[in-house]
Amino acid sequence: MDAMVCSDEVPGPTRGGATDAGLAGVAALAAGLMAGCASTAGGVGGSLRAGDIGSLSEAELKRQVEKAELAIGASHRKPASDEDAARFLLQAQLSATPQEIAEVRRDGYLLALVRRMAVPIEQTGWDWLESRGYGFASVRDPAEYYNSITPATDMAWAQLITAPDGVRKRVALALSEFMVVSLNGLDLQWRSHHAAHYWDILNQHAFGNFRDLLQDVTLSVAMGHYLNTRGNQKADASGRQPDENYAREVMQLFTIGLLALNPDGTPQLVAGQPVECYGPDDVSQLARVFTGFDSDFRPSDASVKLDNGQRTVRDTQSTRRPMKLNQNRNSTIGARFLGTTIAPGESRAGMSALNVALDTLFKHPNVGPFFGKQMIQRLVTSNPSPAYVQRVATVFNNNGQGTRGDLSAVFAAILLDDEARGPAGLEPAASFGKLREPMLRFVQWARTFGFNSASGRWRVGDLSNPATQLGQSPLRSPSVFNFFRPGYVPPGTGIASAHEVAPEFQIVNESSVGGYINFMRNVQVNGLFNTGAGPDMTASFEPVMDLALNASDLVERISLLMSAGQLRAATKARIVRALNATPLNASSTVDQRRNRVRAAVLLVMASPEYLVQK
Repeated sequence: MDAMVCSDEVPGPTRGGATDAGLAGVAALAAGLMAGCASTAGGVGGSLRAGDIGSLSEAELKRQVEKAELAIGASHRKPASDEDAARFLLQAQLSATPQEIAEVRRDGYLLALVRRMAVPIEQTGWDWLESRGYGFASVRDPAEYYNSITPATDMAWAQLITAPDGVRKRVALALSEFMVVSLNGLDLQWRSHHAAHYWDILNQHAFGNFRDLLQDVTLSVAMGHYLNTRGNQKADASGRQPDENYAREVMQLFTIGLLALNPDGTPQLVAGQPVECYGPDDVSQLARVFTGFDSDFRPSDASVKLDNGQRTVRDTQSTRRPMKLNQNRNSTIGARFLGTTIAPGESRAGMSALNVALDTLFKHPNVGPFFGKQMIQRLVTSNPSPAYVQRVATVFNNNGQGTRGDLSAVFAAILLDDEARGPAGLEPAASFGKLREPMLRFVQWARTFGFNSASGRWRVGDLSNPATQLGQSPLRSPSVFNFFRPGYVPPGTGIASAHEVAPEFQIVNESSVGGYINFMRNVQVNGLFNTGAGPDMTASFEPVMDLALNASDLVERISLLMSAGQLRAATKARIVRALNATPLNASSTVDQRRNRVRAAVLLVMASPEYLVQK
């Protein structure tokens, strides 16, 4: 392996048409957005009010936005139509309302994004569990919540469906599919609390710095348990060696990938062949750094004895502490990986060695294009152009103010890029866009049509069964490789012939297609979680009920809110004809009107123009 290819840090950024001042303008807005975000409860999120970015007045904020837009040279600053505004919202967050569409048209893309990034976290996932009675006080409950992953599943759905910080939640969900911890692989006490705190880490750092995110992920007990750093020990005379799982995956999946990349995300070639970024020795040596860490249990933690004293259950406080270092279990024999050397000896052990390792990964030139491309895939399109990837990687490398890894600037670059905002991707022949993930379809539907839990407990449950449900649930990936691979190519398709990828199609089959339609029909008609007195969760469909008597207007509104108006005229006409086959008039009952709305929503959500988000 050519060490120069894989270990040199990326130089300063250049961006076609953009100046450093323009990037600095965006970064300043993002920095102001997060600066002064004096921490709220639990040290997570910001207390910033929309329009109160730093010390800027509303008028000054708008002036700075206009200045940044001019400096960047963005071709698309304000949406020309409601459809353009809805398209932006459905890429940036989890749903779009008529009010939000009007706000984006008023403010333009950049200011609208800044306002939405500034919305604080209302309640952490960890606090949600505690407030619903799943904490230590429940330890003697026969449900044994300390051994259950169901509360965390419901927490994730509740956060995605109800939280006001939709942009943050959308980004956190994308991060959860990049740095994967799955509830399916957590079998420790208070597993739901561990998963909830991991979810909170992703939310906390969604608009922070990638280096901080990487450290908190690494020291998370949930990640430590999932990928075996928790309790990992140094080599000893018996032949024991450090577990290599996290060392491998933190490189392969969380930071640099397998192959050396150009700044535009394409593989570097030597003699026509791609170059591997690391080898087995890098993995085994890096694994030494991830030894000696374990849960931070403290003498002051409360505990109880269960099962006639055979089982000790501690309280939930340790679930939100980072792992602590036990120096006696930490390797001090030194390590060499990715061109970096950690010298032997106590002075370089433990946290110092960990910081060197994480700094090495963070500064690797692959991180910008590797991370940036996958975030583009999650939010915008499966097949971004190399130029698009390079523009995003450039911002990752330097936000215009000399800061590397500024995630607020990175996600702004992804969502404001001309390739994301321009009309070219909407052309019928364009391969732009991506398949909507099933869980995102459900969340969008729930947020759009007033889906609510009367009890506030949100017992949606695990919807991972593809035959009868969605085939997907948040924080429930089947493995560390996510629900699907970023490079998945559906075999025997035009996508394969075009040498393109379609990641989400990896979880699509005949069973899942039917399961999705049937599930959406059932949840619209019957709701979820029957309490005996009826379903706890139902949708009101209030945003469109006033249009029930006019099938054409009804379909237009649903098309706008769900697909950014991308349904073809022929598709809308077919849906309208189907609806009009059951005539309604002014004397029609509320139930009859709601049934028409349900049918219209289901038909829109089954249409190809909705399923493929452009």
